[in-house]
Amino acid sequence: MKKIAVVTSTRAEYGLLAPVIKQLRTHESSEFKVDLVVTGTHLSEDYGYTVNEIKADNIRIDHEIVIPVQSDSEYDISSNQADTLLKFTDLFIEQRYDALIILGDRYEMLAIAIAAGNTNTPIFHLCGGDTTEGAKDEWIRHSITKMSYLHFVTNEISRKRVIQLGEDPARVFNYGSTSIDNILKITTSKKEALDSIYLDDCEYALCTYHPVTLENESVEEHINEFLDVINAFPNLQFIVTKSNADQGGAQINTLLDNAAQTIPNLHVYSSLGVKRYLALMKHCEFVLGNSSSGIIEAPALHVPTVNIGDRQKGRLQAISIINCEKKAEDIIQAILKAQDYDHKKLCKDNISLYGDGHSGERIANEILHVLESNSINLKKEFYDIK
Repeated sequence: MKKIAVVTSTRAEYGLLAPVIKQLRTHESSEFKVDLVVTGTHLSEDYGYTVNEIKADNIRIDHEIVIPVQSDSEYDISSNQADTLLKFTDLFIEQRYDALIILGDRYEMLAIAIAAGNTNTPIFHLCGGDTTEGAKDEWIRHSITKMSYLHFVTNEISRKRVIQLGEDPARVFNYGSTSIDNILKITTSKKEALDSIYLDDCEYALCTYHPVTLENESVEEHINEFLDVINAFPNLQFIVTKSNADQGGAQINTLLDNAAQTIPNLHVYSSLGVKRYLALMKHCEFVLGNSSSGIIEAPALHVPTVNIGDRQKGRLQAISIINCEKKAEDIIQAILKAQDYDHKKLCKDNISLYGDGHSGERIANEILHVLESNSINLKKEFYDIK
């Protein structure tokens, strides 16, 4: 019997993994099983207890592993990783999976990858090869790439980077981003999307602001600039999803919660869920912040993006994305451009740079092929570019 594990620790990553999980589980049998392991902020009340979103999707959860998510300091991050490493080592020794599927670049995922390496569990990695120069995600992502056996990247530039890191091209597949798979399924109207968060018909921006973990600047200063922008547009509603559990994320969330008590057009949510988030994105005036969703999903929906700062610097970008600095005056000018008729017209011509909406199916088929062929050899040769 072949048994593989898929691990998810955050709301955003679950949305990207869901198409692969669903496709793989159509092949489950007495000879093949796909375990879903839920951990991280999914199991934290402070971050919306988003395990409930997985349950609402009727996706079977096989293991729930509670790990600490407090991230106020460097020590917190290292302590969290240590706990995660031990708990997942226990799991992998107990289950002896034939492969582990993980996505991206979070610090807890690095610890999970190390646990897999220590137990000789092959890693199939999604979303390697991207660059995000403003965050620690950058080196974490590339580190996980070197630990992994199969690579499913989202674009051709990232495929070349993974090969440049010494990975055999025969194990690197550009099947696009599964986020585009999710977008094609959106049928929710604007009214339905706003009704779901109890807002009347309005013009609104969809926002996410994460900490920039390779900068030493004040989180409070950045958020105050962000709030000044919201106050500058009283006729727009700002729908904000809270930050992730990176260092500084909890502080951002506290500042946003406090501000929402006094700013009438600011609406803060721990999590909107994948379907509702994308439905709101489809009908918003623009996406604002520094999340990868403004780089990957928004352009595919022909929605303008105002991308703040360096957190996403280096990612492949569409013509609809407006980059700006973190000062309020810079963000305001970028928003005015995003609302300009000519720019909105330009957005309508966007072509997705991250796939055609069939990534989940292709990734699942490749994984099944590799498992059935019994061809995994963890003694990887370093691929030298000729």
